[in-house]
Amino acid sequence: MAKLYFYYASMNAGKSTTLLQAAFNYAERGLRTALFTAAIDTRAGVGRIASRIGLDSPATPFDATTDLFEAIINRAPPVDCVLVDEAQFLTHAQVLDLARLVDERDLPVVAYGLRTDFQGRLFEGSAALLALADNLIELKGICHCGRKATMNARVDAQGRMVRDGEQTEIGGNDRYVALCRRHFMSGKLA
Repeated sequence: MAKLYFYYASMNAGKSTTLLQAAFNYAERGLRTALFTAAIDTRAGVGRIASRIGLDSPATPFDATTDLFEAIINRAPPVDCVLVDEAQFLTHAQVLDLARLVDERDLPVVAYGLRTDFQGRLFEGSAALLALADNLIELKGICHCGRKATMNARVDAQGRMVRDGEQTEIGGNDRYVALCRRHFMSGKLA
């Protein structure tokens, strides 16, 4: 029986690496996967999933207008699993599409993404996945103090924590630091 999985974590916890490992495992067994990533995230190029440890793969980019249900059921040849990176950028409707793939097509769907933004607020896609996923799996990131990192602090060019701004600003280690809640709340970056 297929399920909808949501792997969530702070930045730099290995979400993309875990997705790419899952895709490799499916391929090694002769099974086909469909990989999706947010079109807004072009750090590795459009339609590309890349991990910090050097693994990468092409993927189908999605934006708020992408009908994921139709994109999968009309795919030839059919796939055995759907893997979604940067799942925080999904819309609520797209998460419902993914749930339909599981429920109506018995197709496993595994989504990977951030739980919260730099202000500690849920992303739309993450909120929907937390509500609808059959399995919630937290990947562990590490704060500079050694505790589990659960928060994503945005930093400016001088390395100071930023508390205001748009929810979405794409960036990596140059713009975000994973912190435990205590250091996120206090603003202590190191």
